[in-house]
Amino acid sequence: TDLHPLDILSEVLPAGRLARGMRVFQVQGVHGFQLAASPPRALGFPASRLFIHCDRFPEEFSIIVTLRVLSVPAKRNEYIFTLMAEESPSVLVGLRYAPDNLHFLFWTQEHTGGWQTRVTFPNVSLSDNQWHTLVLAVSGQSFSLTVDCSIPKDVVVETPFPASLSVKRASFYLGNRRRRKGAFTGLLRQLVLLPGADATPRICNAVNFKAATLSVPTVLQDLPAKPASNEVLKYPYETDTKVTLGSRPPCTKQEKAQFWFNASQRGLYLCNGSAWISMLEVKERLDYVEEYQNLVTNSETMGVEVFTIPKVGLFAATANRHTPPGSAIYKWTEGKFVPYQNIPTYQAQSWKYFTIGKKIFLAVANFEQNERGQEFSVIYKWSRRKEKFVTYQRITTHSARDWEAFVIEGEAFLAVVNHREGNNHNIDSVIYRWNPRTGLFETNQTIPTSGAYDWEFFTIGPYSFLAVANTFNGTSTRIYSHIYIWLSGSFQLFQSILTFGAADWEVFRIGDRVFLAVANSHSYDSGLPAPSNFYAINSSIYELNITAQMFVKFQDILTYSALDWEFFSMGDDSFLVVANSFDGFTFSVNSIIYRWQGYEGFVAAHHLPTVGCRDWEAFHTAEGSYLLYSSAKEPLSKVLKLKTT
Repeated sequence: TDLHPLDILSEVLPAGRLARGMRVFQVQGVHGFQLAASPPRALGFPASRLFIHCDRFPEEFSIIVTLRVLSVPAKRNEYIFTLMAEESPSVLVGLRYAPDNLHFLFWTQEHTGGWQTRVTFPNVSLSDNQWHTLVLAVSGQSFSLTVDCSIPKDVVVETPFPASLSVKRASFYLGNRRRRKGAFTGLLRQLVLLPGADATPRICNAVNFKAATLSVPTVLQDLPAKPASNEVLKYPYETDTKVTLGSRPPCTKQEKAQFWFNASQRGLYLCNGSAWISMLEVKERLDYVEEYQNLVTNSETMGVEVFTIPKVGLFAATANRHTPPGSAIYKWTEGKFVPYQNIPTYQAQSWKYFTIGKKIFLAVANFEQNERGQEFSVIYKWSRRKEKFVTYQRITTHSARDWEAFVIEGEAFLAVVNHREGNNHNIDSVIYRWNPRTGLFETNQTIPTSGAYDWEFFTIGPYSFLAVANTFNGTSTRIYSHIYIWLSGSFQLFQSILTFGAADWEVFRIGDRVFLAVANSHSYDSGLPAPSNFYAINSSIYELNITAQMFVKFQDILTYSALDWEFFSMGDDSFLVVANSFDGFTFSVNSIIYRWQGYEGFVAAHHLPTVGCRDWEAFHTAEGSYLLYSSAKEPLSKVLKLKTT
């Protein structure tokens, strides 16, 4: 040998063609051979092809391997390569790996026979579906392994590598030891023998250590994305493609060249390493709205929460006024909501579904005292054994209107809106922090509020915000609602916005723009002349101004005692639906869907007849998209189906 790299991998390609069963795959932009489908002997060749002038294996050498290993079961070994004498089952030289271990094998020959030595490198983790480059340097009793140019692992053994190991009538085998058991199941890109030298300095000057190359077969070198004109690729190759279903997954370099199928929008997307690129998408457009289901409720419904319990199904929880019979949970069954569970509540105002780890919770905001004169709101926990919600924790509240659940820096919080205590509307609302040691929510911070109705949590970049809708201070609904920002372990005032009986905040995003909509319910001030109509007033949409670091008014929309906003999207279109509840004369008022029209802002698109509309929820199933509205004036809520073109 003349110290040139000996490309073992290229020798297994007869006349430049792939051996039987070999396939070329591209993963993470790198090409490699899959060998598992090839017969073991088809991946062999005589050692004399490499050792032309000498039939002795070098005494000092390096082996360079670039590979991508799949998960390997415990107690299983897979061979990267072997050198075996034709008349013997013994491995003269070999490299194999097991979970978290790499083994180098060699045969020592004496007059009376021989024995095999195994050099083990522990704590070598390769089974992570990533490309790795290994450099094994051998010299006498010293063995050194470098993985991805990290700190070498050095091992000294009693038996040195033989100074004169004959390779006469021996053959190399790629990915096996001449039989299928222990065959290599991953991808192999590079396998090079460099006699007489430590290859680490030559390998570790590359930019991408994990795919650094000394010698790679032509087949695996960068291939064109498509052949010129109508040529056929000389070496057809496959890519290790994964298609993800469900909600939008992350798109990073790790997911590059992977697909995501969005079932709800019937779209296929490709990850380019930073963003999902649409490859095929049916752009749905909202055409009209039709009545789909009349949902008979226990009594008038103050709020509704739609949620999905994984592997169980889609549910809707209604917050009902009267006790008994309390509130109800409905399950989506065969395309309809059907009664599933009744829960005792006391003039319930709203529900909030949230999870902490694998625990699933549902919190109710009770407005009145129970039969014993106690005023509690209750957190229920989903019992997987009973497949029901069971009482988990009671928390003292004061005419609670709303719960909001959120996570900041890995910690779970739950905030309650206290509306009033007796006739005093200026009281504290409370933020609770989850204590993982006790498994309970504990008071973390109190915030002064005035007849508050709603909390809305949202994040912008690294910052966390909590907006409160203040409704009435005892004399006026013309008061400030506040936005708080999380700083140094607590919420601090960020911005105050004048509102008129604010009942709801809704945050939403359109492209890179962030909006915050307030539902103003009525205008009343004991110190001012009465307006002609307390309830026909503007609700407002604010947009975050990055330069000013504050929300500025974007649009006013005339509403009629608005109690809720709900944002939803269909295809490329964005919508806001408002819950108009009372126009000063009747509770039978049209609630309106507004379509985003860019420069025009939100423009009325659909007028929906509602009675005392209190809350909207948008949801999607395999059958389509829906809106659910609750009525605070009759024991009947409605599911509406969004018909598309």
